[in-house]
Amino acid sequence: MRAAKLGIVLISVFAMHRSVVVSQQNSQAAAKPILTFNEVMIPVRDGVHLQTVIMTPEDQREPLPILFRRTPYGVPAKAPEQMPASWKELAADGYIFVIQNLRGRFKSEGVFNLSSWVDLKDPKATNETTDAYDSIEWLVKNVPNNNGKVGMYGVSYDGLTTALTLLHPHPALKAISEQASPVDQWMNDDDHRYGALRESYNFEYAVMEQSDKNQNKHFEFGTYDTYEWYLEVGPVSNLDAEYLHGSIPYWNSNIEHPDYDEFWKKEAWVLQLHASTVPNLNVAGFWDQEDPWGPWQIFGHAEENDPDHTNFIVAGPWFHGEWQTPKGESIGIIPFGGHETAREFREQIEAPFFRYYLHGSGEKPNWQASTFQSGSNTWHTYKTWPPAEAKPTKLYLHADGTLSFSAPAVAERGKPYREYVSDPAKPVPYRQRPISPTYPGGDWRTWEVADQRFVDNRSDVLTFKSEPLDHDVTVTGPIAANLVASTSGSDSDFVVKLIDVYPENAQKNDWDQETGPKPGQYAQSLNGYELPIAMEVRRGRYLESFEKPHALPPNKPTQWKIPLRDHDHVFLKGHRIMVQVQSTWFPVIDRNPQNFVSSIYKATAADFGPATQRVYCSATMPSYIVLPVIP
Repeated sequence: MRAAKLGIVLISVFAMHRSVVVSQQNSQAAAKPILTFNEVMIPVRDGVHLQTVIMTPEDQREPLPILFRRTPYGVPAKAPEQMPASWKELAADGYIFVIQNLRGRFKSEGVFNLSSWVDLKDPKATNETTDAYDSIEWLVKNVPNNNGKVGMYGVSYDGLTTALTLLHPHPALKAISEQASPVDQWMNDDDHRYGALRESYNFEYAVMEQSDKNQNKHFEFGTYDTYEWYLEVGPVSNLDAEYLHGSIPYWNSNIEHPDYDEFWKKEAWVLQLHASTVPNLNVAGFWDQEDPWGPWQIFGHAEENDPDHTNFIVAGPWFHGEWQTPKGESIGIIPFGGHETAREFREQIEAPFFRYYLHGSGEKPNWQASTFQSGSNTWHTYKTWPPAEAKPTKLYLHADGTLSFSAPAVAERGKPYREYVSDPAKPVPYRQRPISPTYPGGDWRTWEVADQRFVDNRSDVLTFKSEPLDHDVTVTGPIAANLVASTSGSDSDFVVKLIDVYPENAQKNDWDQETGPKPGQYAQSLNGYELPIAMEVRRGRYLESFEKPHALPPNKPTQWKIPLRDHDHVFLKGHRIMVQVQSTWFPVIDRNPQNFVSSIYKATAADFGPATQRVYCSATMPSYIVLPVIP
């Protein structure tokens, strides 16, 4: 966490649903607050009171709309003396800022269940949707000089509490912007990837949020390289047996429900969403290491019934919540061509959106989707998403390790597959070691853009590479992988990575000398850089059914469909396209024993063993990536 040099600032900490707001006292004499500060306890329908902070502009002269945010991470202790960067553009229009701790967090009463289950059929049920509804009812009646209009926004968990209002919005709620909200924790986003457990992230986040009501507590590893720590722990079952001892309810729920059962389907709140009930600005990051999937699902479900065209989505080349940082001029060492994408998003999209719906001024967006396209480093708008002109195009994996838009020929020589041995005892790390703890380390945020050369020479990673491109290839829309693969075991994972390989003379080809980095700043690092564009895992036991796992037939070629989400990227002329395939991704994904067991979370050390993995690349059994190419 970076301390501010001047004033008291609000700092967003981007953990799982992390919009942690903290305040820090300036060592100099305190400046005059720019907002009045009032802390109240708002009652909701079951008698619980929720700790809420209300901040009003000192110079307010007319009724203003309320901007409301609900968080599990703590409210500020006093008003800021400088306007936070993420509020600057909004504050210029005039808002009453309200921040509330969720039930069971800090001074808020009740129990924090870390749950997104909303039971619309039970009028007596309390959940994040009803708490938001009741709080808005209180705010519009009790906050002086408000104009009766409320907006909500937030990143991650704060985005989730925003999005949940779509299920039963208060009449005063006139606009929301859910940003990086999860929607189905078994299917994707924070905790799993199509049923494959995100072990290190899930474990560390559950400890952070449920081990102490009054703080965000980080697990103490006692070592910097968590790869080694998780490997020494062994099977997932040992984490609770040796360290948690049943003390973290959410972790227990994960272990007790390995498959997509009713527990997870109830948590998948988006399955109840079928209309755009409130104007909604969805926001997604293409390299969001936590919640890259949810905003697209909300956007798609709200699109089922959107007669007034109030359902919008914005996406950019951002890590989790980067669009709320001061500038957003790069991710990792990848620059955005001189653009300050975070500031531009807030100035050109977020502030005008709320201005139109809450102040009644400006214009309604005339697009459905807006993206900052990586590769070209340019903003784009689209009337529909995905754009109609995007043509699904197959990029084929060949048995000689090449990659091309031409299908394998019938007469190609050699074996029709490539193979490797996957050993759970020596898993492929998901980022370069040493792997620091997820929180509060800063390198977690940018691992999805890390140079993949660190695994290039491993015998358990297959690499397929194209020739240098003779023209730009623009990919806009959903990407997917279709592998034909087999394993000598009875269960397995396959991880697919789509990669943009920079030329060796990257500085000369790719930098605008006026807006690019200073000479020598990044040139050596980006020469030959292997930039991941899309990465995902599928777990073999769930290929037939998410509800009922099945063993894989050993050594039988099987089709693996692996969604790689929506993207907007240009593979520039002179670059190469690469695909990597592997079967472990540790410890962000738990190790598959590669021998079928009833529950991987109850596997013993004896269940784990190596397996020979084959990826088929023939005319009759082709493996390929589907790219939505713009002609």
